[in-house]
Amino acid sequence: MKSEALRKLAGQEEIDYQFIMSALREYAYPRDKISDWLKSGELIRVKKGLYIFGETVALQPFSREILANLIYGPSAISLTYALSYYDLIPERVCNVTSITNKHNKSFATKIGEFKYYYLSPKKYATGIVLHPLDSQRSFLIASPEKALCDQIYLMDRNYPLHTLEDTEKYLLHDLRVDETLIGKFKLKNLQELCEIYRDARLVLLYNYIKNRK
Repeated sequence: MKSEALRKLAGQEEIDYQFIMSALREYAYPRDKISDWLKSGELIRVKKGLYIFGETVALQPFSREILANLIYGPSAISLTYALSYYDLIPERVCNVTSITNKHNKSFATKIGEFKYYYLSPKKYATGIVLHPLDSQRSFLIASPEKALCDQIYLMDRNYPLHTLEDTEKYLLHDLRVDETLIGKFKLKNLQELCEIYRDARLVLLYNYIKNRK
């Protein structure tokens, strides 16, 4: 089997070891075939058991978002990467940041770094959505409201948010969030997150956005 045939059979750029072994089930030494593809660059190992097709074989760009879900799970994209994905902040974020209900973890791969941050199971599960990438693929990501709440709760926990003025400074000057998009946040979603997270700073966020509507 040629790598191009494997790509057509896969239907996507992201594949795992089990799929490859199934496709090569008639080969006497399937691992040797995988090794050959890795050496030639037709396959790229993201981590043990997870691969993408190389540039000479790929039919479309691979998805770092889908890979982030697969590298370590259960997990969902959130924090700065999600904020950038939604165009809430102007920066282009290189490291893919996710939340998980398992331990903190970081993976340095050939295609970039993937970081995972722990949230308790109840907090983790609240506000995750299945986001379609195309007609065949989708990935788990925090809603815009959750991504911002996670950023405040996990990454900027030491930022002094005591008043609505502090909140405005944090959002507009430090994060430089898009005021138009943040104005579209759903108050119901924010309220649910406030009830689950029980963080006074998120209540300030809720009140700030509510006052802007």
